[in-house]
Amino acid sequence: MDLKETCIATTAVYDGCLLHVRRDTVRLPDGGESVREYITHPGAVAVLALLDNGNLIMERQYRYAAQREFIEIPAGKIDHGEDILITGQRELLEETGYVASEWIHLTTTWPCIGYGDERIEYFLARGLTQQKRNLDEGEFLEVFELSLAEAIEWVRLGKINESKTIIGLFWLEKYLQDWRA
Repeated sequence: MDLKETCIATTAVYDGCLLHVRRDTVRLPDGGESVREYITHPGAVAVLALLDNGNLIMERQYRYAAQREFIEIPAGKIDHGEDILITGQRELLEETGYVASEWIHLTTTWPCIGYGDERIEYFLARGLTQQKRNLDEGEFLEVFELSLAEAIEWVRLGKINESKTIIGLFWLEKYLQDWRA
């Protein structure tokens, strides 16, 4: 069965700096028509930065849309035409001041498929050395270390409740237990 929907017409509802809202008229698999509204996003890279002592580099950051602070793994948007590894390396250095000698791509997730096209690429970064961080203008965050076991416990306790970070922590836990190369 072919489930593909084909765009007949598209309208730009809103074009922002980061997000773009579209309204498309689509042809359905049965020949009918419907409307699909969605947000386009350039995608992001999330980094599980693992220190030699076994701790992760974590961040505490205020997120305006949710009006609260979150504990997160380092992450950032993919610049137009940028390779995802370069994005991960750039974001890790900018936000935390660390560079890594080893990068392993873990997975790709699509967090909001019902209304957006954002994808998140996850990397494990090891062989970390600290340099000078260079936050984006208007970006404020605290960087700290946390063991993976404690981070998983913080998920269970609700101290870590941001989905990108939860997915990354569970992938890392599985990778280190079962898929270690």
